Amino acid sequence: MSIRFDDRVVIVTGAGHGLGRCHALEFARRGAKVVVNDLGGARDGTGASSAAAEAVVAEIEAQGGEAMANGANVADYAQVEAMVTETLDRWGRIDALVNNAGILRDKTFAKMDLADFRLVMDVHLMGSVNCTKAVWEHMRERQYGRIVMTSSSSGIYGNFGQTNYGAAKMGLVGFMNSLSLEGQKYGIRVNALAPIAATRMTEDIMTEDVLKLLDPASVTPAVVFLASEDAPTHQILAAGAGVFARIVIQETPGVFLDVGSRDADHVADSWKQIAATDGQQELQAGSEQTMKVLKKAAALGIKIG
Repeated sequence: MSIRFDDRVVIVTGAGHGLGRCHALEFARRGAKVVVNDLGGARDGTGASSAAAEAVVAEIEAQGGEAMANGANVADYAQVEAMVTETLDRWGRIDALVNNAGILRDKTFAKMDLADFRLVMDVHLMGSVNCTKAVWEHMRERQYGRIVMTSSSSGIYGNFGQTNYGAAKMGLVGFMNSLSLEGQKYGIRVNALAPIAATRMTEDIMTEDVLKLLDPASVTPAVVFLASEDAPTHQILAAGAGVFARIVIQETPGVFLDVGSRDADHVADSWKQIAATDGQQELQAGSEQTMKVLKKAAALGIKIG
């Protein structure tokens, strides 16, 4: 067990069930002091109970680990701040944050109430923003931090009936992309997980055989790696059923249209070339896209500056 978290403190949100519970148990097994955060609500976000978080803490303590339960609602920044303060008062440090808390309110967009859209965004996206904001200054001061966002294929690729969930999960990729750049000089590494797992979030849409194959424990190794000292940064890691893959967003070379051809008709005529994937590349920042288009124009003799 070369990856260890001895003397390190890890906050895992939504850790009362499923993925979060597996994450919390494994961090503790590897020596971490773990904050088991869980509001204790139902899958749709209604209700609250401390029982789930306390049960996970009891499991950790029974195995000789150290943990504390916390029932903060991640969508409420004041509650999140109080959680961080409580953690620092008890252990004096926060080394890693795993943003895992989430809810589902699935419906087709035509039938979805905007309140359900907003709530899912508040928990998944703003909940992760709240928790990250609450630990960010502490990590900057210590020049060390590991933050994991929990994204989803529903956001990266889309999924029927999950416009709210997909928007939140892709929003987390954008949040991670920019935050990883801001964190580099402070020793803070930020990544995203795209899990494929059987949890109470997915139990209604999978057969029993598939549920067994997609054990949440098979995802946790990816999270532990992304929260470790030697973790990369600015990455999306998919994990499920023993398969681990890096998700990459790439951009095609594209075409340059001169001023006389810069209209929708020529875009339509050039679409096959625009969409051609030969020579596509992975960009590391928005500024690289700007430089790419300027270089493409310059290569065709267009004067820049």
